[in-house]
Amino acid sequence: MPVDLIRFDLLVQEALRGVVRRVVADAAKNGLPGDHHFFITFDTTTPGVKMSPRLHAQHPEELTIVLQHQFWDLAVSDEAFEVGLSFKGIPERLIVPFAAIKGFFDPSVKFGVQFDNADAAAEEASGKTSGRTALATPGSALPSGPASADPSHPPEDVADEEPEPPPSGGDVVRLDRFRKK
Repeated sequence: MPVDLIRFDLLVQEALRGVVRRVVADAAKNGLPGDHHFFITFDTTTPGVKMSPRLHAQHPEELTIVLQHQFWDLAVSDEAFEVGLSFKGIPERLIVPFAAIKGFFDPSVKFGVQFDNADAAAEEASGKTSGRTALATPGSALPSGPASADPSHPPEDVADEEPEPPPSGGDVVRLDRFRKK
């Protein structure tokens, strides 16, 4: 089997994280246009993630947030974004490195991406697994977790709520489908 010395899978992930960074930076600068809003799932164990111990105890591995109406002070750097959100009526400040993001979804246009976590990327770098970056294009859907700051789901009920099933329609394209095995 040929060895991918260029590491196209990592280059694609880096490029897609750049898309997420740009979209979030545009939202920080200009607000969310039209009906756009974002579900962002991230690994809470990734170095650089900053959240309160209370929130981390409730979400020790993964958290999905929604940037729609109830967020404030969104700021973006090259490496991370910071945002204020309310969880069960308690304001929180989160710092999320872009490397921690596992999924990004804009349901208004049914666009999303899913990323490998850092451990999977390390395994890939050692040649143990294949890439699992997925793309969703308009008309397709990726699953989303509980809506932590979605106004249609009051913050008091977020932790106890079951995730909604993703909207139907379209296909998720997995980039590793095109890799030679």
